[in-house]
Amino acid sequence: MPEKLNLVFMGTPDFAATILDALIGAGHHIVAAYSQPPRPAGRDHRLRPSPVQALAEQNGIPMRCPVSLRNPQAEAEFAALDADAAIVAAYGLILPPGILAGPRRGCLNVHASLLPRWRGAAPVQRAILEGDDETGITIMQMDEGLDTGPMLLRRAVAIEPATTGGGLTEELAQLGGRLIVEALVRLDDLTPTPQPEEGTTYAKKLSRDEARLDWRAPAERLERQVRAFDPWPGAFFVAGGAEERIRVLSAELIPAGGSRMPGTVLDDRLTVICGNGALRPTRIQRAGRAPMDTAAVLRGFAIPPGTVLPCPATS
Repeated sequence: MPEKLNLVFMGTPDFAATILDALIGAGHHIVAAYSQPPRPAGRDHRLRPSPVQALAEQNGIPMRCPVSLRNPQAEAEFAALDADAAIVAAYGLILPPGILAGPRRGCLNVHASLLPRWRGAAPVQRAILEGDDETGITIMQMDEGLDTGPMLLRRAVAIEPATTGGGLTEELAQLGGRLIVEALVRLDDLTPTPQPEEGTTYAKKLSRDEARLDWRAPAERLERQVRAFDPWPGAFFVAGGAEERIRVLSAELIPAGGSRMPGTVLDDRLTVICGNGALRPTRIQRAGRAPMDTAAVLRGFAIPPGTVLPCPATS
């Protein structure tokens, strides 16, 4: 029977909660869970626990939400847990040396890319945005760098033409849960492999500003942007006299040529000229309204052919 370990779990979003659930299901003893502190959410801006905190509390796991780990008290409290290993997944805090040295078997990270490609905060969305054919999960031993530690296991997943950020995140979370359980079973037999320096890329944190569609870009990139930023931060454009934000939930590529200005609406189906080709949003959402097929929105919010949708200002 596989050895059941005493683990600390460190993570915050749904991706991490899925992995925590897999560890619980495998029978490991989670001596404590760490997560980012509750944050304001929703229209009422009430403090809400992270998905990891909610799952931990449902399972009676002691919960900790420190603002920082870079102090002697946090390190002492962590060391007192006497854990075999710490499992980290999308936690959001850098682990200082005193934390990394705490568990007997070290700290293992479940990272949503095929390292060394897409180290950093938003590997799923960057992989889709840049048109990668595949991504995956890497289980690595953590060191003091940003996703630079030696690799224990890697498993690839194809990125399909219709893949969205939300769908791929969930697929990778399920894979990550299975892979970390496998890694813990095989921990004594796995050989840490240093990451190659060639092919290193960094997935910077997402921002709301970069979600705005710039019609000067190629249509293929804008279509990937729509998929990569679904569900957050949500690709959008502005239209109307008040420059209302219109969120784009899905879109299709349309062949187009000529020398018309990017942002020009070609027809009554909201086909928009881009820097190369054209993009037709097929499902959109006005601010404060429900998502709808584009044709239904246009019946009450006209964007006639010949309209030139504004592009974001360049810095």
